[in-house]
Formats: sequence, C-alpha cells, structure tokens
Amino acid sequence: MASFGVDTRPATAASGGGGGGGGGAGAGTGEGALSFLSRSLREDLRLIRARAGELETFLNAPVAEPELFARLRRAYSSSASSARTRLDLSAIGKAFEAESWRGARGQARWRWEEEAEEWEPVRMVKARLRELERRQGQSASDMLHKVKLSLKSMSFAPEASEDVPPLDLGELFAYFLKQSVPLFDQLGIKRDVCDKLVESLCSKRKDHHAYNFQSTSEPSSLRNDNVGDELDLRIASVLQSTGHRYEGGFWRDEQKSDISDKRHVAIVTTASLPWMTGTAVNPLFRAAYLAKSSKQNVTLVVPWLCKSDQELVYPNSMTFNSPEEQENYMRNWLEERVGFKTDFKISFYPGKFQKERRSIIPAGDTSQFIPSKEADIAILEEPEHLNWYHHGKRWTDKFNHVIGVVHTNYLEYIKREKNGAIQAFFVKHINNLVARAYCHKILRLSGATQDLPKSMICNVHGVNPKFLEVGERIAAERESGQQSFSKGAYFLGKMVWAKGYRELIDLFAKHKSDLEGFKLDIYGNGEDSHEVQSTARKLNLNLNFHKGRDHADDSLHGYKVFINPSISDVLCTATAEALAMGKFVVCADHPSNDFFRSFPNCLTYKTSEDFVARVKEAMTRDPQPLTPEQRYDLSWEAATQRFMEHSELNKVLNDSNNCSGGGGGTELDGSVGRRMRKSVSAPNISDVVDGGLAFAHYCLTGSELLRLSTGAVPGTRDYSKQHSSDLRLLPPQVQNPIYGW
Repeated sequence: MASFGVDTRPATAASGGGGGGGGGAGAGTGEGALSFLSRSLREDLRLIRARAGELETFLNAPVAEPELFARLRRAYSSSASSARTRLDLSAIGKAFEAESWRGARGQARWRWEEEAEEWEPVRMVKARLRELERRQGQSASDMLHKVKLSLKSMSFAPEASEDVPPLDLGELFAYFLKQSVPLFDQLGIKRDVCDKLVESLCSKRKDHHAYNFQSTSEPSSLRNDNVGDELDLRIASVLQSTGHRYEGGFWRDEQKSDISDKRHVAIVTTASLPWMTGTAVNPLFRAAYLAKSSKQNVTLVVPWLCKSDQELVYPNSMTFNSPEEQENYMRNWLEERVGFKTDFKISFYPGKFQKERRSIIPAGDTSQFIPSKEADIAILEEPEHLNWYHHGKRWTDKFNHVIGVVHTNYLEYIKREKNGAIQAFFVKHINNLVARAYCHKILRLSGATQDLPKSMICNVHGVNPKFLEVGERIAAERESGQQSFSKGAYFLGKMVWAKGYRELIDLFAKHKSDLEGFKLDIYGNGEDSHEVQSTARKLNLNLNFHKGRDHADDSLHGYKVFINPSISDVLCTATAEALAMGKFVVCADHPSNDFFRSFPNCLTYKTSEDFVARVKEAMTRDPQPLTPEQRYDLSWEAATQRFMEHSELNKVLNDSNNCSGGGGGTELDGSVGRRMRKSVSAPNISDVVDGGLAFAHYCLTGSELLRLSTGAVPGTRDYSKQHSSDLRLLPPQVQNPIYGW
C-alpha cells in the first residue's frame, strides 16, 4: 500500500476502536475512511503538479550535468520531511535522456576532434619528406654546378681574373726555394742566398703591384721577410680562389688532444733535485711560477734514477726509495725559497746516468709518461739533449704547441774532448735535426748557444727570491751605516775544467805579480777537483779551495766581489745570484753575459790586462744598490713574463681555437679583404721536410747498433725491469713485446 501512498495507520485504529459496536456504527466508519482517502489523493495530485512544474523549469535551464544533480538534491531535500510526497519519475527520465543526448553529441564531437588531431604527426612527416626532397634537389644542383666549375678549370683556355692573377713559373719556383730552406740548412747553404734568389724571382713578375716591396733603405732582412710574406699571401690567395683547402701533409698527425677550458702545460727536463744543476733548479722554478697564475694546469716531468745511479749523481750519497719521497724533497726545497704553496704535479720518467758525459739520458719514450688527455703544451728543457736518442712519438704530433729552451752550449764542451772537432760537426747537425723535427719554437738563453732553427735569444730565467731578499737587507744595512761586506772575492762552481777553472788558473798564472796580495776563495766539488787543486799548488797561486756549498749560504753573504771567468756557460746562474745580492761581478766580455751588461755592478773584460784592472776597481770601491726595476728584471716574475711573451705561450693560452701549434699558423691580410691561414690554404714544404727528418731519426734511433756507435747508454731504447718496479710500470717485455726470434 505504501506504493500507492495510502496511510493505513488511521484505518487500523478506527476499526480496532469500533470492534465492540453494532452494525450502524460499522457503516459510519467506512464512509469516513473513503472521505479521508479522497482528500489524500487530491493533496497528492496537487503536490505532483507542483513538483512537475519545478522539474520542467529545471530541465529547461541551461545547466551542466553536475549542477543538475545538485539542484535536484536540494529540491528533494525540502520535501523529505513530508512522508506523503509521491512523484512520477517519467519526466526525470526524459530529462536525463535529453541530457545524455546532448552529452553524447558533445562526446562524439570531442572524439572527432581528437581523431583529427592525431593526423598532425602524419602531416609533419609529410612536410619533412617534402623538405628533404627539396634539399636533395638543391644539393644535386650544387653538385652539378661544382662539376661544371671543375670542367672549366680543366680547360686549357686561359681565363683572366681581375682579382687574383694566376701564378707564373717564376713564382712557383720562388715558393719552392723558400719552402726548401730547411733542406738547404742541412746541406750547408746559407739562408741569405735563398732569400736573394726568392726576391730576384719575385721582382721579375710583370705586375709588380702584386708585391708591396719595402724601400731599399730598409735592412735586407726586413725586405726578405716582407717578400716572403707577400709570396705566401699570393700563394694562399690563388689557392683560396680555386676553392682548394690544404688538409695536412704526409707526415703530419692531426689527431691531437682536444683543448679544454683549462690548458695543460708539461715541462720536461733532464735533471732533478738534489742534483744542483741548472736543468734541475730552473725548470722547478718555472713550474711553480707558471702554476701560480692558475690559468693552466702544470706538470713537471723529471727523470727517475735507480739506486745505483742516485749514488753517483746526488750529493752526500743521498738516495730515495720511491718517487714520492723524492717529490716531497723537491717540494719542500722549493717552497722554502719561493715563500708560497706550490700547485703543480710532478711526474717521473725512467732515466740512466752516463758517466762519460755526466748527464742523464732518457730510457724509453719520454712522451708516453704524459697522458694523451693532458698532451696540450710541452716545454722541453734542453730539447736537443732530450731527443738525441728519442725513439717514440713525435712531440709536435702529440702536443698542440712545443717550446724548447736551450740551456747548454754542447758544442763548446765537445770541442774540448778528443777528436772534438769531428764530434762537434756531427752533433751540430743532429741538434739542427731534432730542433726542426720536434719543436715549434725554441728559446736560447744567450748567444753563446748554437744557432738552431726556429730559435730566438731571450733570458727566461730568474733568481731565487732568497737572493733578492739578501740584496735588500744588505742595501738597508749600508744605508744605516753598517759594514755589509767584510770579505774580498770568491768564485763558486762545479769543479771541472770546462766550468771556467782553466781560464781562472791561466789568468792568475799570467798576472801573478800584478795580483800579488790578492787572494781568491774557491767553492766547488767535481770530477776534476784534485787535478785543479794540484795545478794551483804547483803554480803557487793565491787560491784557497773550499768544499762546495749553496750560494745562499750565510757564509758567502759577506763577499763583495764574485769572479767568473767561464766562457762555456750559456747563462751563469751564479752570476745572476751575485748581482741580486748586490755584489760586484767580474766576468768575460762574452755572449753568455750580454744580459748582465745593463747592471752597473757587472764589470766585463776583454783581455787579461782588463781582468786585472776590473778586479782592482771592484776591490777599491763599493757596489751600487739595485733599483726596483733592476731587482724586478732579475726576478722569476719578470722571467715568466718574458717566457710567456717570446715563446708565444700567452697567445696560445688565450686562443681557444689554436690547435695546430706554432708551426705555420701565421695569419695574413688577403687582398680579398678577409683573413687567411697559410697552413690551411697552402701546403708547407717545411712541414714535409721536418716530418721526413723526424721519420728518419725514428728509424735510426730504433737500431741498438747505431745507438751504441753514437754514444748512447746501452739499454736506453726501452726502460729496464728496475725502472718498471720503481715506477710501477708494465714490465718491459709487456710494454715492448718482441715478436719472433
């Protein structure tokens, strides 16, 4: 009954209440019930009509589906309290059907739009295909155009060009002569002869406007350089106009290390502390001051000697059990003198000591101990020494820029040996060969060295800062009126005849009477010490011999005059140190002392009589204090600045695109108004010659018989088992296996 909306509770109560009455009472009760039902039905119908009107209003309103449910819930919640509410839900069903139709129509529209969007990638692929077809057509047309140009260039009919005139036979021959200068150097033909021939051939060209000759009043060297540059520019311009690009020569290896944000500099030298020699001390200072700028990573590569060789080389029988122990000694010694914490890496390569030449010879390929990722810039201290017997990768192939620093005048030492003239002849040409083949730029400390190819003269060495401090202290004492110099004259150096001892004894023996009463203290140790001292005693010379000691020792600060008669030195470090301490220096008028001439306390002599006069002059007056500019010129800061400038290292470090090193990378202004590189536009015969020399040297040094016949230490082509054990390397038979018998 509830489904029909009939309330049964009043009827039940009425019938129950009249159950005990008669028949009249039962008829009255039935009529009351029917009237109640009719009233209820009428009320229900009224409520249905009211709710239907509200539903019609709801259905006609443009609301979204969630809003419709919310309004329906609010409508029914207001009548929830009325238990008699009855409602026909057909209208609601129709409303939902209409809403579902609109939703389905919208969903269908959304699905159609989604399906339409799925075609967009297809359209992109089609567009890419059309673009590819267009580019292929364009490349085909470009290729056809290049083929036409090539056919035109093969035509024998001359085609005049107003911008770049064609080369003639004279220019080609002149260029061949200019590029063949390295070969002529090896044959002994002077460069001036080649330069004059090149200038003569270029001057015969009819259109002289192609060459901008300088005035005849200019020096010949400047005119020759100008003609050479103009000829290079002509060749580069013609080649560039034809579209030719030079990709490298037969000998060149273009696979070099990539240039990272921070450059790597490897300094390779031939000696290490505690051997107090120039090639051990100066590269150590160079590494410290190059690393001080923090613009580049620096690695110092020094030789490692086995215990038996250490006992022969290092003073006071000092030996090291491991490379780490020697590295700590080197760092402590250096930091005590420079006064700052050093920030560079120290690596070791195998070396063997040669008693006859008193030098260390590398064992194996030295370049392999520098990782390829760090093979960027190499500084070879004594490049000729390092490469005499070098049998390995070419330095200029592995490194982007290679700089050589010449320390020693080997020809001067060799001439003093037996058959020295013949040996010096061969060594001179070998030095030329290795300099050309393995370096881009060479710096000679003074004019006392051999004139090597690609070289220039510049002093790139400084003095220990401790000596400059001693000079400042002595100058302050003199200003305050104190007596700074309480001793006379002294000489300090390794006691071998070639280090100036022969010249010193000859001067004192010749002018024994003129130097009567003058005594000279000599400090040094060496192989010839016994013979030198016995000779001085036989001649009864006023020479007092003492054991060798560090020049910075306090016992040497009181001397006023430093005497150095040596003419075998390239740039005497002891002379620079004496000047830094404010002393007089009496030295020979020799190219090795050219750098020191500008200092007022440097007294040079040409004859033995001048020597006596200079010694007396120095003993009778006081030296002048150094000016700040003179102190700076002697410092390692100034030496590093000179090195960066003259080796072009500063330019290389600042040029992130310079990967070809220093050889043949000069840029010239072309007549077409843009920059060109000769190394890119034109082949360089000099590179071909250098590569051929390097290949020939590699073949010769690979023969053990030829190595021994030229004075090499036996077994230095590869390192030994002891070296592999000390340096933790692969065994020699694994590193360099021998196939066959």
